[in-house]
Amino acid sequence: MSTPKNVLGEPLELCSESPKTGFTRSGSCETGPQDLGSHTVCARVTQEFLEYSKSKGNDLTSPVPEFEFPGLKPGDRWCLCAARWQEALEAGCAPRVALRATHERALEVCAMVDLKRHAVDLS
Repeated sequence: MSTPKNVLGEPLELCSESPKTGFTRSGSCETGPQDLGSHTVCARVTQEFLEYSKSKGNDLTSPVPEFEFPGLKPGDRWCLCAARWQEALEAGCAPRVALRATHERALEVCAMVDLKRHAVDLS
């Protein structure tokens, strides 16, 4: 099995262990065939984004214990669906992105130039 890569072509870094994120709740934005939503963008969520997501029918602030979901608050890092991040970008409220923790599969939906413009981990 190959090591997952990030959008920079490097080994995928951890997104968040507190709260524990990822489709498999590994803390990483790893993905696979079961991840139909492509939870591949490691984002630092903002209040504006959380409100936007809720307005689109996905309340990320309310806990869902049966899915080990604690509910998010501004500043948390979370593996977002690439399509939701792209949608938020087009609406003007995309959260910042940790490129080193964003899976390369995000590039199937999101442009690298947009991800870089929102990066928190480029110097």
